[in-house]
Amino acid sequence: MIDVHDLRFGYKRKGVPLFDGLHLEIAPGTITGILGKNGAGKTTFLRLVSGLLFPQGGSVQIDGIDSCSRPVKLLESMFYVQEEYILPDVSIERYLMMYSGFYPNWSDDKFEQIRQAFELPLRKRLKELSFGQRKKFLIAFALSTGSKLLILDEPTNGLDIPSKTVFRKVVSSSLSEDQSLLISTHQVKDVENLLDRVVVVEGGRVIFNEELFAVASKFRFDFHPGSALPEKYLYAEPVPGGHVVMSANADPQTQTEVDIEILFNAIISKSI
Repeated sequence: MIDVHDLRFGYKRKGVPLFDGLHLEIAPGTITGILGKNGAGKTTFLRLVSGLLFPQGGSVQIDGIDSCSRPVKLLESMFYVQEEYILPDVSIERYLMMYSGFYPNWSDDKFEQIRQAFELPLRKRLKELSFGQRKKFLIAFALSTGSKLLILDEPTNGLDIPSKTVFRKVVSSSLSEDQSLLISTHQVKDVENLLDRVVVVEGGRVIFNEELFAVASKFRFDFHPGSALPEKYLYAEPVPGGHVVMSANADPQTQTEVDIEILFNAIISKSI
């Protein structure tokens, strides 16, 4: 569905390329986490995919269409929830009347279900909502569009703990098999149970791109109490009472739950 080929892009004020020959293919029907350190270009990458920024070299295509061309066919099948956004001073009800018609697969029933799950007031003006409530509204709207591609940048930023739980529930229950979701976040614990695939961007390139099923087959993530570490391990981090240890999985039939935060730190530290 998403085909990024030899992508090159940089900001003139920084003087160095942010992406230099980045390649990435993402199949339809997947939930992919885009991870990277601060400044790695995660938000820029999402804007390039959505067509809000233009590549300086290479291409970004969605279903064979260059994202920067932004034809109606593409725009009605994609929705991007940015980390920073501006909403009009209208009620939720009025916003739906103004914008839901742009999406052929829009579902009033789905929006109402998610609105109730998030406890959003229907007639209150968007400007009167808190930052977290506005974020919940945008997530509810995005999921209700029925778009084939949803892009979420830091979707849980501003959500309280109960709302993060609701977020995971509504995402897992709202997506159909042919929909794809790109999530960029620093709060990996908020989304790790949703992801099918992890992509790590570093130094202008994709340095890791694996399905979580394959990660669980290759590696183990275990808690080791006390200060002693096992004889063989790939990466370890201290936690209260011991260490979380990542090691090679000798028996793919006995898998542990993937700790994405540990996985990411192991990748960035070149431990794997």
